[in-house]
Amino acid sequence: MKAHNFPAMGTTIEAWTDIEGAPFSLIYHFELVEGVCSRFRPESELTQINRSGDPQVTPSPLMAELLDGAERARTITQGLVDVGVGRSVRVWGYDRTFSEVTDLDREPPPMTRGSWRFKDGVLTRQGVVELDLGGLAKGWTCDQAIETGLAQVVSAGGDLRSNHPGTRVSVSGPGGDVDVVVELGVGGLATSSTARRAWRAGGRKVSHIVDPRSMRPVETPITSATVLADTAADAEAGAKAIVILGVDGLAWAAAQSWIRGALAFWEDGSLYATPGLELAA
Repeated sequence: MKAHNFPAMGTTIEAWTDIEGAPFSLIYHFELVEGVCSRFRPESELTQINRSGDPQVTPSPLMAELLDGAERARTITQGLVDVGVGRSVRVWGYDRTFSEVTDLDREPPPMTRGSWRFKDGVLTRQGVVELDLGGLAKGWTCDQAIETGLAQVVSAGGDLRSNHPGTRVSVSGPGGDVDVVVELGVGGLATSSTARRAWRAGGRKVSHIVDPRSMRPVETPITSATVLADTAADAEAGAKAIVILGVDGLAWAAAQSWIRGALAFWEDGSLYATPGLELAA
């Protein structure tokens, strides 16, 4: 397999494939999804939905698939991972590409949580709801690239999907050094971190991960969590849920049948994992 790299979705996409012409198809694939679901493109379908005051919207087929994925993420995490936190992400300062984000002088006031659902091809919203599909879209796009045969392994900013049985993944701690190597094989892996995209609001360090229960950036002792699952999208949901749950995150992950294993780094650099997680020697 040959390795190919290209920028997309605010990160670097890495793909391993021996398929002729696959790099061009992969670039098109990621650009197509980003063009639909980017919060930072004024012409994207997601931007138009977020700006719309319509309580009911019929999305495009591609957006519908992403919203199906969002419903699944919310269901399997018992509501902990909810793409309906987009307004909070924006108001707390992540309202532009991350390289342009600046600190806020004060914390925003509390905000009311709206509700949303996607059923029978229709998105229904009550109250003020903005969607943020960022992490979900990266994992979902990796999954689709593998399932449509574009590559054997695809990684997008910490979200990875593989159909190669020999795949091993290096997982780095808060300092950036490789601390462990995970035996993934065929499946999905994702890492969610409060350290990668962080800034300050009212003097407090905040990140892009919002707890939907409070509609505020999460306060957690976990700096990063990594989950193995059947798909990258499920792994992304699981990793984010662990960060949100904090000290209870790994115990929760160990009880989820859809999570194959998980590990988490604490603020002090300590590393913990669920029982039975297979690490490479």
